[in-house]
Amino acid sequence: MKDFDSWNIQKKTLHLTGENKFYHPREIWWCSLGVNVGFEQDGTGKVYERPILILRGFSKHVCLMVPLTTSQKKNPYHIPIGIVDGKEAFVITSQIRLIDTKRFINKIGVVDQKIFENIRKTIKDLL
Repeated sequence: MKDFDSWNIQKKTLHLTGENKFYHPREIWWCSLGVNVGFEQDGTGKVYERPILILRGFSKHVCLMVPLTTSQKKNPYHIPIGIVDGKEAFVITSQIRLIDTKRFINKIGVVDQKIFENIRKTIKDLL
């Protein structure tokens, strides 16, 4: 059972006290993604966090991103990006979304340029 009520409390705190972080495309950040509807990728732990890859920035407040997972699946929407925080990671290109940078917790890395270009091409082909 998803705990939407606890996430809603956390989300209100982020909205009121969170600070927008300085970021760049290709960076990987831990991010408070929250508890989401249905099969949308959720965060975990006390702050409902998950690593994300920044695809494009639009302002200091919002960016386009894709979440990361450690679940390896044989489908065109899971692209391997290497080791992130000691674990093999994959981006979930089908879960692309816009988020506010107040959700960012801390930067943990940068994706290789060739891998990033492959991810961008895959996402463009989805559209």
